[in-house]
Amino acid sequence: MQQTVSPKKSETYELKLLKSEPGLMPLLKVGDIVEARLIEKTGRGGVYFDIPRVGLGVIYGSELSNSREIVKKLNVGDTVSAKVAVRENAEGIVELSLSEATKQKAWQEIKDLREEGEPTKVKIVAANSGGLIADLLGVQAFLPASQLSPEHYPQEAEGNKTKIIEALKQFVGQELTVKVINFTPRTNKLIISEREVLSEGAKEALSKYKVGEVVNCIVSGVANFGAFVRFADDPSIEGLIYISELSHSIIDNPKEVVKVGDMVKASILEIKDGRVSLSIKSLEENPWEKVGEKFKEDSVVPGIVYRITPFGAFVKLDPQISGLIHVSEFGSLEELKKNLELNQSYQFLIASVKPDVKRIILKLAK
Repeated sequence: MQQTVSPKKSETYELKLLKSEPGLMPLLKVGDIVEARLIEKTGRGGVYFDIPRVGLGVIYGSELSNSREIVKKLNVGDTVSAKVAVRENAEGIVELSLSEATKQKAWQEIKDLREEGEPTKVKIVAANSGGLIADLLGVQAFLPASQLSPEHYPQEAEGNKTKIIEALKQFVGQELTVKVINFTPRTNKLIISEREVLSEGAKEALSKYKVGEVVNCIVSGVANFGAFVRFADDPSIEGLIYISELSHSIIDNPKEVVKVGDMVKASILEIKDGRVSLSIKSLEENPWEKVGEKFKEDSVVPGIVYRITPFGAFVKLDPQISGLIHVSEFGSLEELKKNLELNQSYQFLIASVKPDVKRIILKLAK
C-alpha cells in the first residue's frame, strides 16, 4: 500500500532540496507578491499553496479569517496573487497573506488609473451629507457631492443636510463612471470624481472658445456657491458662474439673481483643464466707477446692516454698494452687537471712499 505524504513534509523536503542547489530558488523578501496555486484546503488547519520554484506556502490563523471570502471562491488548482508575510517559518513553509496582496494589488491598479487618467466604474454603497461612498477594487472611495456631475448634484437640496442625504441615497446600488483624483494608501484615503470624467470631452469642445468671449448660456443648476450654465450653441459644455460673478448687487444666494432655465449672457473668465468659469457681472456697468459721485466723504447716509463678522459689520448703502464699519469703532464685537442689529437701518458717517479697492469705511453717525 502506497504511503501518503502530507503536504507539509513533502514541501519541507522540497525546500531543503532547493536550498541545496544554489540558484534554483528565488530569494523571497517579506512583502513580495508571488503567484501561488491552491493545492489543499484543510479548514481551520490552514490553506496550502504551491509557490513555483519555492515550495509550499500556507495561510492560517487570523490571516485565514481575514481572507475567508477570498478563499471561498478558490478551487484547487486556481492561481492567486499572495503577499509574503513570513519568508520561512519553523517548518520551512512560507506564510502568505491573501488580503494584503489583494489590497496592495488594488492600490497599484488605483495608482495606474490616476496616472493614466482613465475613467472607471464604481458601485455606490452608501451616502452621507458630504457625498457618496463607493467601492473601487475592494477599496472604499469617497465621491464628494461637489465632484458629482451637474446632472447628479442635489441642487434643490442645497443647504439642507437631511434633503441632501435623501437626494444622494437614490444612487446607492447604482454604478457611476469616475476618475481617481487623490489617494493615499497609508491612510486608506481615496477620492474620486464624476465631474472629472466630463471635463475630458469638454477640453476639445472648449478649444474653439477663448477668454473674454461673450457667450449665450442657459442656467442648468443653482447652488449656494454659484450657478451652473450650459453653452446655448454647445450644450455639452457646462461652466460655472461663481456667486461673486453673478452681479454687482449684494446677494446672499444666487437664486436671488438667476433660476434654472434662464437664458443669460456671460463672459468667459478662465478655461482650464476642461473647465470654464464665466461672469455676468463683467458685462454690467461697474457701479464702483462712479461711486464717488453718490457717496462723498464726511456725508451722512442711511444703511442697512446685513452681515456681522468678527472684524466688523457690512452695511448695504444701496442695492449694489456696501460699506464696512470696523469693530474697533465699538471696542469689541460684543459692544458692536449691542449697537447694531441685523436688517436694521441706521445713519452712518462716510469716513473714506476708495473705489479702486471697492471699499467704503463707515462710522456710526452721532
